[in-house]
Amino acid sequence: MKLLTRHAVTLILLITGSTTSSGGEPIDIGNRLELFVDDHLIESIEGDVSRQLIRPEPREVVFETGEPWEGNTSGYYTFLQDGDTYRMIYRGWQHDAKMKAVHKEVTCYAESKDSIHWTKPNLGLFEWNGSKDNNIVWLGSGTHNFTAFRDDNPTAPAESRYKAFGGIGDFGGGLVPFASPDCIHWTQLQEKPVITHGAFDSQNLAFWDTDRGEYRAYWRYFGDGVRAIRTATSKDFLHWENEADLAYPLGTPIEHLYTNAIQKYFRAPHLFVGFPTRFEPSSQEVEPILMTSRDGVHFQRYADAVIPRTAPKDRDHNRSNYMALGMFQLPGKPDEISVYGTENYYESTPGRIRRFVYRVDGFVALRGGEVGGQVTTKPLKFAGTQLLLNYVVKANGSLVVEALNNTGEVIGKSKMLSGDAVDAPVEWERKPEFGSDAFVQLRFTIRHADVYSLRLD
Repeated sequence: MKLLTRHAVTLILLITGSTTSSGGEPIDIGNRLELFVDDHLIESIEGDVSRQLIRPEPREVVFETGEPWEGNTSGYYTFLQDGDTYRMIYRGWQHDAKMKAVHKEVTCYAESKDSIHWTKPNLGLFEWNGSKDNNIVWLGSGTHNFTAFRDDNPTAPAESRYKAFGGIGDFGGGLVPFASPDCIHWTQLQEKPVITHGAFDSQNLAFWDTDRGEYRAYWRYFGDGVRAIRTATSKDFLHWENEADLAYPLGTPIEHLYTNAIQKYFRAPHLFVGFPTRFEPSSQEVEPILMTSRDGVHFQRYADAVIPRTAPKDRDHNRSNYMALGMFQLPGKPDEISVYGTENYYESTPGRIRRFVYRVDGFVALRGGEVGGQVTTKPLKFAGTQLLLNYVVKANGSLVVEALNNTGEVIGKSKMLSGDAVDAPVEWERKPEFGSDAFVQLRFTIRHADVYSLRLD
């Protein structure tokens, strides 16, 4: 990354013993990565500084649905990673100019070694117009919204390493479970839906929550007169409990949310990151937004679109701007996170998927403006001796770190930081004595700089 120089971001660490300067109980972050996507760690924000939503940058088109069994209304794309192989499950479907379905829905499969160049293997599993020369993996009930995931539950047997939900009207209204050893050969686990309280006309998803040792599901329902999102948990993927409607801070607008694209952030799996699609009934247009959570139920939503309808290309009409499910750190691109968005839905030409790129951890930044300001964290407890930061110091900006004890005495000061770095160790002019029992409070005085995440290693 290009290195830039000059002016002021000040980050102050308050290190205390058994008490803290703010008097609150410290948050134990251990040595895990923490992102500034919410107010969980933040005690106060003052002056010309704020949490700034970051939009991913558009890249190349990676996929097009031009096969006879696919079409211009193919959708609900799910991207999966299995070692050095990337897999995709999606719906194939075509509509004419009057928005009438030309053929029935099918579930398709594609794969890639880099998640940029995709192939559609001829699997020979299901017949389409007299031929099995296609990439169809499911042709029974549930094809409308068949959504898969790789099951990382360590007790999951090899024959069900992949699982999926599918359904709506085919099953009397509900989600039916499926399993597969390879994401290609699928078996319906039971006839009866396992989740029934909802609308389900969406990309309803589930995954294994490694932090909590349980399955977590998210699906669509109607609440407060709008399309909304509900969640539940399970120990075996068949029996679901703890159903709850997603909750948001007071003042969050009531909006139609279609797909939810919620997943655990792989670099910080204690965080849930979602890209729900905001739907506007009057125009039928959609655009994904960002929301994050630490418990899977209470989410903080950002108002601005992460992929606006003005992004390239063909996103400014009926349902043409969904976020696909999945995000990756691709081979040879260690400082990027790739996400994927759909375009060109309901049009006369095939639908497409475009790759978009975030900076690593770069969903939201603590951003200081021209005047600058301060952000102070709550007291933190950590297990590490080295502070690592992800930041960009812009032209005429700088970053300085000071360490203070509980009386406010400066016990450490860094060299001036500048440029663009991910997981960069702070270099000290006067190094503080970090201890495993330390409580930490961070105060950022930010000017012309972005700070994305921190870790104490």
